[in-house]
Amino acid sequence: MKSVKHLLRAITALFVCMMTAVPAMAGQVSLSAAASLKDALNEMTGMYVKSHPGTTVVKNFGASGALAGQIEQGVPADIFISASADWVDYLVNRRMLDAKSRKNFAYNALVFAGTTTRKLSGMNDLARLDRIAIGSPKSVPAGEYAMESMKNSGLDQKLAAKLVMAKDVRECLTYAEMGEVDGAFVYRTDAMQAKKAKILFVVPEKLHTRVVYPMALTVSGAANADAKALFAWIQSGAAKSILKKYGFVLK
Repeated sequence: MKSVKHLLRAITALFVCMMTAVPAMAGQVSLSAAASLKDALNEMTGMYVKSHPGTTVVKNFGASGALAGQIEQGVPADIFISASADWVDYLVNRRMLDAKSRKNFAYNALVFAGTTTRKLSGMNDLARLDRIAIGSPKSVPAGEYAMESMKNSGLDQKLAAKLVMAKDVRECLTYAEMGEVDGAFVYRTDAMQAKKAKILFVVPEKLHTRVVYPMALTVSGAANADAKALFAWIQSGAAKSILKKYGFVLK
């Protein structure tokens, strides 16, 4: 077990070294963002580079906590968009983000989705299920919102043995789509993209902190004119239209 842990640490260290060893190219912007924003940001950046052919956007999607950890370790990033205020606070407190640039990018809703034929109308019905996927609460905001909702519903102890941890919200949805779990806590925008899974119920917002996507420039990003230009554009009307298209809420 120790050898496996050492190997994983070595691989992580090698990844960080490789990433930090590559110098930034002129016109290159590194964007680290929550996995749930992948489709919307891919469309946004695709539109942006068409009108800014000299700009290349290198995207890194994943769990917000994992991305914050990478930035802290030196992996290049000019813009960070998290699915939780906590991870932006984490990097601001370590002076790795330009606090003055911080904005709320979008909002979302937490839902329970799956392919089960069992009728579910709310949180209390989850006790009848066998397997439930959530993102690992230590690094995945959707998982943290889910745990908060279960605790506030008085279900955290009853459901503890049923939980299947996933590396990010997209993996949760994949488990639900493949039928490996009865359902999963995901964002409404992810469930809207599902091919098999459907929204079984919306988790009442009173049960958890509001799902918000704060964003900020990193310290290096604040000194990158191309990053600042992209950061401004993703707050434009054209970008907001794309967010609405994918089901995100702007206020």
